[in-house]
Amino acid sequence: MELLIWIGSILSILGLVGLFWCIKTVLKAKKLATSDEELRSSLQKAVPLNMAALFLSAIGLMLVILGIML
Repeated sequence: MELLIWIGSILSILGLVGLFWCIKTVLKAKKLATSDEELRSSLQKAVPLNMAALFLSAIGLMLVILGIML
């Protein structure tokens, strides 16, 4: 079950990296946006990536907990 813990922690770290990347992208888009429409389109592109990163991180944490329990 140690393998589950390692796989889960790797997935969680990848998810966190994705979340930080989304934060960085949104902050950069806020600085560079000249209009409301441009900012909105940038944010709409970042939302699916943000949700995927959050999902990956949650699955990783579930695997860690499962590995600890087993």
